[in-house]
Amino acid sequence: MAHVMLADALPQITVSSAGTGALIGHPADPIAQELMAARGLDLGAHRARQITQSMCVQADLILTMDEGQRRHIENNYPLTRGRVFRLAETAKLNIPDPYRMGQEAFEHALQLIDAGVKTWAERIRQFK
Repeated sequence: MAHVMLADALPQITVSSAGTGALIGHPADPIAQELMAARGLDLGAHRARQITQSMCVQADLILTMDEGQRRHIENNYPLTRGRVFRLAETAKLNIPDPYRMGQEAFEHALQLIDAGVKTWAERIRQFK
């Protein structure tokens, strides 16, 4: 959800998505697809993939959902230090993974993602 929302907010930049424990090749959860469709965004082509060294080298900024993911990336890819932040960093919040948790969990995560995307999109626009 964060990927398509950030890409929609910042069409002039390249946004990509990868996980630290991705179910490689799997599509987005149907609930996430429905929530994005309600916003006019399409998650149908999304397929999960695992973060790699190459992705880390290419990225100017890496946004994570929680502090554990941030630490994992910085520990496994030290070259990323200083470029990895939580999506909800300003609010000092972790965004819980709603996978297999139902509609309410996805809606809660989406509220946090929405706030984080708005904050980061504004910050990024200042530099582009």
